[in-house]
Amino acid sequence: MEAASLSGVISYTKLFGSSPYSRISRLIPGGRYVASVSRHSSEPEGFNDADKTSSQALVVSSSVSNTQNVSILKGPNLSFRPMQKGNWNLQANCAVGVCNFGKNVVEESRYTHATEEKLGVLLLNLGGPETLNDVQPFLYNLFADPDIIRLPRLFKFLQRPLAKLISVVRAPKSKEGYAAIGGGSPLRKITDEQADALRMALEAKKIHANVYVGMRYWYPFTEEAIEQIKRDRITKLVVLPLYPQFSISTTGSSIRVLQCIFREDQYLSRLPVSVILSWYQRQGYIRSMADLIEKELERFAKPEEVMIFFSAHGVPLSYVEDAGDPYKDQMEECIYLIMQELKARGIRNDHTLAYQSRVGPVQWLKPYTDEVLVELGQKGVKSLLAVPISFVSEHIETLEEIDMEYKHLALESGIENWGRVPALGCTSSFIADLADAVVEALPSAKALSTSKDAAEESEYDPLRYLIKMFFGSILAFILLLTPKVFHAFRNHLF
Repeated sequence: MEAASLSGVISYTKLFGSSPYSRISRLIPGGRYVASVSRHSSEPEGFNDADKTSSQALVVSSSVSNTQNVSILKGPNLSFRPMQKGNWNLQANCAVGVCNFGKNVVEESRYTHATEEKLGVLLLNLGGPETLNDVQPFLYNLFADPDIIRLPRLFKFLQRPLAKLISVVRAPKSKEGYAAIGGGSPLRKITDEQADALRMALEAKKIHANVYVGMRYWYPFTEEAIEQIKRDRITKLVVLPLYPQFSISTTGSSIRVLQCIFREDQYLSRLPVSVILSWYQRQGYIRSMADLIEKELERFAKPEEVMIFFSAHGVPLSYVEDAGDPYKDQMEECIYLIMQELKARGIRNDHTLAYQSRVGPVQWLKPYTDEVLVELGQKGVKSLLAVPISFVSEHIETLEEIDMEYKHLALESGIENWGRVPALGCTSSFIADLADAVVEALPSAKALSTSKDAAEESEYDPLRYLIKMFFGSILAFILLLTPKVFHAFRNHLF
């Protein structure tokens, strides 16, 4: 796996509103490249407009400490630095650069020293239904996101009808899962606790900040958090997604929402913002994960014989192969770093990685968690420690899918001793590292001047839109009401 010295991985060009994510990945077939950039502001309609050229400047802060490398990127010709395996530089300062696209450039903040600075930190997360009645509308919001179900451009008009159908079909099974963990997701409560802990950690560093929580698919929505930020007259903002690794479907989707909101608002378009895109390689995070693993290993009678089983949330294979999503590379790199840290402590257990939570008939990242558990049992593995590697909070994927479904499958398959590492939650070392990441990101915050491109303003064609909606409604009606199609579709979802 290649090593990363910066968090701003730029192998997903839709973030910049240019070409599909695959454009940059085609340029770097041998590996991933990073650029030291920082992002603030917004794009028109986010990443989905694959053929548009962005006129926005971007500031994306690094989340690694103590590096001196700064790349200045301008126009379509980006400067990339290849990452080589074994080049683990985790001692470097937050390095940032300015990435300019089109004619606009980053504009320095117009706030004067006489203006009282009010710092805000926005934590982004997925969200989850808090009651069983919330499950179906939550699922609708999830599947209506074009970064979750990526339809071809010609069929974008089917996004909402398809989301409605999927949410209705999947709701009964999903309700069973949420009922098994108490009737709702604990994600909001835990994220609020993390926000409070982060605020106090910043206070300990003599930094006074308001910390906000914005969820992508349930309350409090990102839009609500942004409105509160405006009411509080925040003068500098750090955006921190609670996803260690970047994916189109997680951090990418949330940033797309921010782009749309910022572009349409005069106050927000001039607000200095720094976005931390990923932070999986930070020493504080790596050490916090290693601490939890080491502690759980000690619970086994023979710790040295335990297989460390990393289970990450999966994404469709097409995201990685066709859209250039760096998630798989970052995940493998993250596990490499954790195992290196464990080896430095004298822990040399075998380990493996698998991906969970796949949905639908398409191929997802492999190997699949359920299949690997069966294989390990067949190979004679008797002790296993599950590590939910892409989750920093407990929710249905850890409490129900891992703790219930996968534990039962593992014991059935011949594994006799089962353990599970808890999510990081409010672990003090983890929260302290997030606070450090925020502090390091502050210098990169810049204000942005935004404007619409002529191509963007002329793209909307009312006649074309009506034609699409007309035929889309007919197709959706057939799909919803034809029993054979409905049942065939339902069978693919489970």
